[in-house]
Amino acid sequence: MAVPVYERILDLLEQEGINSLFGIPDPGFIHMAMTAERRGWNVVAPHHEQAGGFMADAWSRMTGKPGACFGTQGPGISNLAAAMIVAAKENAPTIFFGGQRSRVAYQRARKGRIQFIDQVSNFKPMMKYVGIVEEPDQCDEIIREAIRQVTSGKPGPAYVELPLSVIHETYNWPPLMAPSQYRLVEQAASAPMIARAVALIQQAKNPVLLVGQGMFTSRSHQVVGELATLMDCPILQTSGCAMVIEGMEDRTFAYGFSPAGRAAADASDLCIAIGTELGEPVHMGIGRHWEKNDAQRKWIHIERDSMAMNVNRPIDVPLVGDIRDIVPQLIDALKATPRSASSEFQSWKQQQTEWKAQLLESVPSGTDPVHPARFIVEATKAIPQDAIYAADGGSVTIFGWTYSQYQPRDLVWNQNTGHLGTGLPYAIGAAIAADGKRPVVLVTGDSSFMFHIAELETAVRKKLPVICVVGCDYSWGLEVGCWRKQVGPDSPETEAHWGNWVRFDQIAQGFGAHGEYVEREQDIAAAVERAIASGKPAVIQVPIDADANAMDAPNYEEFKSWYTDFKAGYGAEAEDAY
Repeated sequence: MAVPVYERILDLLEQEGINSLFGIPDPGFIHMAMTAERRGWNVVAPHHEQAGGFMADAWSRMTGKPGACFGTQGPGISNLAAAMIVAAKENAPTIFFGGQRSRVAYQRARKGRIQFIDQVSNFKPMMKYVGIVEEPDQCDEIIREAIRQVTSGKPGPAYVELPLSVIHETYNWPPLMAPSQYRLVEQAASAPMIARAVALIQQAKNPVLLVGQGMFTSRSHQVVGELATLMDCPILQTSGCAMVIEGMEDRTFAYGFSPAGRAAADASDLCIAIGTELGEPVHMGIGRHWEKNDAQRKWIHIERDSMAMNVNRPIDVPLVGDIRDIVPQLIDALKATPRSASSEFQSWKQQQTEWKAQLLESVPSGTDPVHPARFIVEATKAIPQDAIYAADGGSVTIFGWTYSQYQPRDLVWNQNTGHLGTGLPYAIGAAIAADGKRPVVLVTGDSSFMFHIAELETAVRKKLPVICVVGCDYSWGLEVGCWRKQVGPDSPETEAHWGNWVRFDQIAQGFGAHGEYVEREQDIAAAVERAIASGKPAVIQVPIDADANAMDAPNYEEFKSWYTDFKAGYGAEAEDAY
């Protein structure tokens, strides 16, 4: 029986376990959206296509499968551009479907065509793959190639163009194929390479695991935890993977942002890097906390992209392949001879416990407005253990790295891009991935929250337990700090501040969500608990100390050290700024 192209696309996506679709239905996609909904898919229409792209990204991170979103020709797909860039930088396997005028429009010499741009030329530089379904019989080949590209090697986005002249055409399709019939679904390392890695592990006195976002997005929590147990060693979190594997709480230290993490990195004689690019936030695996013992330290790098090996630093044993396949290989090889912990490891655990207690005691209390460190403590201590954590913002996020009382199992935020405004869309995408059965708590700054505040209605409409705790300094806080550091205390801070009369709680109520305005620090945790108990999307607005938010960000020197060109950006100071 002949089936339309749009329905065949759904069939192909279902073969990969994809069951969610994000986008604003327009004449080109209404039938696809309608059919997907009838099949039981999650079909989510955002209020801005960009937000839909971010939702698909977060859905992918939470499921380990490619995300799918769409935009109408011209303005709709143009609105997705920022989400495309973020997906590329964050290595997110997102498939962007774009509507388009009939193919003949590309060859027209006449000017003034409505709602038409050369989308392929504009988006190709940021995509791993670009394909155009010009004829129905190309559909299977192009969709499978898009899936193959986004899931192979270093993950990334694809753009598939669907002209209006094609998407509704019907065709007699061949039988569907399993993913293993058209792409590589297992990527294990060779036995000799595993043997070399095991030999280094068995010889090491102070090994560490350095886990990046790839561990989280591949959903490899359990097997990495098993490896850490067999090796009886610390797990160092990169900032892109600031989450904790269940049962690994006492051995997980933040690289760079905790004394134990710094000490473990410094003393390590073997580092197994898992799902990380070894980029600037971990000083390329060479500088800062790695520098002292670099000559003696061995490196094992588990990475899907062979072109990423030995780029930022030399690697002793490169294991090219999928974390989900390689880590179990290491586990099998080590089961008979598990390691015993070093004496230093126990001291680092104790150091971590004492540091956390001292840190909590040092948090300012009783200030009006609430100090941002106290805001983080109170906002995060009431988060239930099954919650998904979402982060957004500048200074608020930096305070969160140090003072958060919650150890999330799942964290969604974009560290590589540093793209403000992803928080609420990410929270919604994560909630959809969890079928609305787990609360998602977004801790964010006010400026970042404003980017996509309209998506509160989306959360209400889809009945998602998304709780937004918003620290309000009514300014671009990190930028205020840069003004003062680079220009001086009397800087004009041009357009760095905005209206302190804005009431997010009332806006939330207008959208049909739960909203509270909380001014006292002792009331924040209870407000979070009430918001979760309400069963509705919620916004808790908390005014925070603007000066402290701008100038007192903890471990700011660590954050600055990410920028290797210290003459610019957040790494610059007044005396060395351009």
